[in-house]
Amino acid sequence: MIALSLAEIASVVGGQTHDIPDPSVQVTGSVVRDSREVESGSLFVAFVGERVDGHDFAAQVVEAGAVAVLASRPVGVPAIVVDDVQTALGALARHVVRRLGATLVALTGSAGKTSTKDLIAQVLQRHAPTVWTPGSLNNEIGLPLTALSATDETKFLVLEMGARGIGHIRYLADLTPPRIGLVLNVGTAHIGEFGGREQIAQAKGELVEGLPEDGAAILNADDPLVRAMASRTKAKVILFGESDEADVRAENVRLTDTGQPSFRLRTPSGASEVTMRLYGEHHVSNALAAAAVAHELGMSAEEIATALSEAGSLSRWRMEVTERPDGVTVVNDAYNANPESMRAALRALVAMGRGRRTWAVLGKMAELGDEALAEHDAVGRLAVRLNVSKLVAVGGREASWLQLGAYNEGSWGEESVHVSDAQAAVDLLRSQLRPGDVVLVKASRSVGLESVAAALLATGAEGEVSAR
Repeated sequence: MIALSLAEIASVVGGQTHDIPDPSVQVTGSVVRDSREVESGSLFVAFVGERVDGHDFAAQVVEAGAVAVLASRPVGVPAIVVDDVQTALGALARHVVRRLGATLVALTGSAGKTSTKDLIAQVLQRHAPTVWTPGSLNNEIGLPLTALSATDETKFLVLEMGARGIGHIRYLADLTPPRIGLVLNVGTAHIGEFGGREQIAQAKGELVEGLPEDGAAILNADDPLVRAMASRTKAKVILFGESDEADVRAENVRLTDTGQPSFRLRTPSGASEVTMRLYGEHHVSNALAAAAVAHELGMSAEEIATALSEAGSLSRWRMEVTERPDGVTVVNDAYNANPESMRAALRALVAMGRGRRTWAVLGKMAELGDEALAEHDAVGRLAVRLNVSKLVAVGGREASWLQLGAYNEGSWGEESVHVSDAQAAVDLLRSQLRPGDVVLVKASRSVGLESVAAALLATGAEGEVSAR
């Protein structure tokens, strides 16, 4: 974080100083909520969680080098005490962002946010010092913590914004007002909480409503609900996609023999060839979104294409591709799942598995509400239509819907199977996998199917491999 005194921080957040001998002492390190991340000069933010109360670690973090604790009660060590820690954290982030000279880029969407954010970060950091959201810390706590990690040297701040209801993105955008706002798509992720795609579009579009006149709204030309958001902003509109009307578009899209997308990138400043290291055609749209941001910030088509061709995945369990010594390829995409990302992952699996047996190990997609049965059934049916060799549906009711959809679509019989849990999936795979097979593992984060991928990749004696 930029250096701030404890007195200044207390003034910004409307807090009272307690047990602070010298209020002029500065916070020169990171602002953290995890006691294990404390370093010399840190400010520790004490949240009260369901299981852990950060206030209980106050003495420990000060001993480890923290300058003070942002707390909701006195803790016996230097502290700034506020009524609400989350509100205070947001106020501090807003203050720091206003002092920074950095350009803020914010993005949202139903699917692909984290992958696109990682691409934007890797492209922009070739241009100038860049700070971006780690992993998927895109909520009212993760976003201000990311903003506070910027320094005086930061030129670009890339922030992923998530939402579970109307007003959430407006709140985040008010904390860290972006100059560039990117909306990727409007899908069915969290549709059970929003109530419908129109409500999701209303929420996602909040990002572009607050953009300044000299800003840029970057919108997906291939998604009608996103494209319609052009009427909701006073900023310049830049369209990306495969549409001929897109300002930044992909031409001659194809997949390599290993399932990696290749295309000609065309921007208003020129064109250049891209062959990505990532897997799956869905990354073309993500790459175009990143290219549109980079173009707006002054990078040439050639510079952008080179950066996209060299970019990898920065976040765990998102289409992580690993080949075992016996030739089995494991695709760990178990961080999260929704209908759009499930379809994209299945298509990527088929592209990677040309001439090889393919396994889709799938679990529940959460937060789909009344659409859950239809969406799980549809994914099971799609697996059949794409000629996935084997479907292993893991878990309870939703998994049974996946398996039933596959069975009804193609009368697969033994080609689709429903197992109770991760260990049962591992046992089945260990008994039936053959060298050269490709295995996709994907479900919502709450299912924990990353344990299946880890077990399949584990080395040592066969008995040591376990999903537990």
